[in-house]
Amino acid sequence: MPKDSNPSVDPVLVIGLGRFGYSVASSLTSMGHEILAVDEDAVVVQRYANEFTQCLALDSTDTEALQQIGAADFSRVVVGIGSDLEASVMTVLSLAELGIAEIWAKAVSRKHASILERVGAHHVVRPESDMGERVAHKLTGAMIDYMQFEDDFAIARTRAVPRITGRQLGQLGTESKYGVTILGVKHAGAAFEQASSQTTLEQSDELIVSGPKRGVEAFCGLLQS
Repeated sequence: MPKDSNPSVDPVLVIGLGRFGYSVASSLTSMGHEILAVDEDAVVVQRYANEFTQCLALDSTDTEALQQIGAADFSRVVVGIGSDLEASVMTVLSLAELGIAEIWAKAVSRKHASILERVGAHHVVRPESDMGERVAHKLTGAMIDYMQFEDDFAIARTRAVPRITGRQLGQLGTESKYGVTILGVKHAGAAFEQASSQTTLEQSDELIVSGPKRGVEAFCGLLQS
């Protein structure tokens, strides 16, 4: 499976076809990527054989086996192994030894994530933890949606309230007071538009707010208090 000259559609190797790995592989397939899907369970491989470009049963902790399937030719690899921590760590280590440019790996705990990063994972994802935090922020009522990234950066979708409607964004002082930026505004019945300091907020507008996690939480919490 050769590499594509366009990195946005490069073939991707996905190792581990549990819920996370399968979901990532399926989404990438729908986006036009060729997928080499690998799992140690032959039954699982047989189940998904017709869904991906190629599906193989393989022990991913075996560096030589990874070499034989051309793993070193992939610029991006996703390791979706979560239940078997040893296999997860050893697989990432093997991929790092092969010089993979981008290794994405699933972790089931903070300690697991730390180990994966130490042995060579470039990006570590904690689906259960990330989703739990997202739901918690939405549950408070201060946000419609919430997403946190690396380095304590977050983006939230929230609603304008009467106390700030009728005012231009430049009058709110969001950057000086909270360190956050309002990226977009959605008026009722309209699509999101890029915000500017001259954008006037209307009742029930939705806002896209970005910045440091604490600043985003403080700003959105103020709107609902």
